[in-house]
Amino acid sequence: MKVQKIIRSHVKWYLIQFIVFIYLTIQLHAQNYYAENGTATFTSSVPFYEFTGTSNQLTGLINISNNSVDFYLDLETLDSGIKKRDKDMRLTLETKKYPFAEFYGNLLDQVDLTETKPQKIRTLGKFSIHGISQEMEVSGEITAEQNILHLIANWEIRLDDFEIVPPSLLIVKVDQIQKISIYIRLEKQ
Repeated sequence: MKVQKIIRSHVKWYLIQFIVFIYLTIQLHAQNYYAENGTATFTSSVPFYEFTGTSNQLTGLINISNNSVDFYLDLETLDSGIKKRDKDMRLTLETKKYPFAEFYGNLLDQVDLTETKPQKIRTLGKFSIHGISQEMEVSGEITAEQNILHLIANWEIRLDDFEIVPPSLLIVKVDQIQKISIYIRLEKQ
């Protein structure tokens, strides 16, 4: 009986050590890259005029191990340089009700962390804004440095795909097509 307790005790001890070893190994091989200060820009236009809004609070995560990506932005942080226009934009986007825009998905291309030249990548995922999610493919470029990834991506959305009614002044209406670009420097965690 005493021998069985000793054996069980040793088995438990080795099992715990094995689980801790596996967990640490997984954590050491996890390749997460994270940042909270990326730049997101949208470009919008009305006839004969184009304007841009920018935020430097884009948060992003790229997990190389499972090829997942997740980026989000607090829409209240967008700044177009004109307070009235920013207020109208927030009303249009209903940022009190839908404060974030997010893209969550997967890398379709492998990232070679040993390659220092820019690499073309594609992601497939869901872009969400204004309470609506749409699946889309977004292309970009990643440049790997020592423990750092630089990501640049550009894409377009149609406002009506997200049930956003573009603001207008008399007969002049903001274009349905919005150009979005991001730049973010992610550090290995």
